[in-house]
Amino acid sequence: MENIQAGNRISQIKRISDRIFERILSERNIDAFNGAQGRILYVLWQEDGISLKETASRTGLATTTLTSMVDRMEASGLVSRTPDSNDHRKTLLTLTEKAKGLQKDYEAVSRQMASIVYDGFSPDEVRTCEALLSRIYNNLKHHN
Repeated sequence: MENIQAGNRISQIKRISDRIFERILSERNIDAFNGAQGRILYVLWQEDGISLKETASRTGLATTTLTSMVDRMEASGLVSRTPDSNDHRKTLLTLTEKAKGLQKDYEAVSRQMASIVYDGFSPDEVRTCEALLSRIYNNLKHHN
């Protein structure tokens, strides 16, 4: 394969999409969380009360990065840490009522982002793109 630019392109897409996501949050006057915190909230909206280790795995964040982000989110009333009753070595991350109330806002921003990302794509192209991105992710995860 010649001229492989996937890694660089993925980094560029990540940087610009983060900026757009933050701008949309600002335009909608959503200041309860930022884009990076939104990833953590998204995971917890899917399954609340999971371990910090599992949250790190599902978000792709390093445990040290996640811990400092959770500190800030806990201070702003979005999440709480709860000892696991079955395993006292584990700490579970749970959503507060405040965070649960933000899910609709996050979903609206996510829909707006998807419409920007897939502007001009046919439904088949969207499915193909998602499938290819999943394959890239799985390839990389396999070597992690």
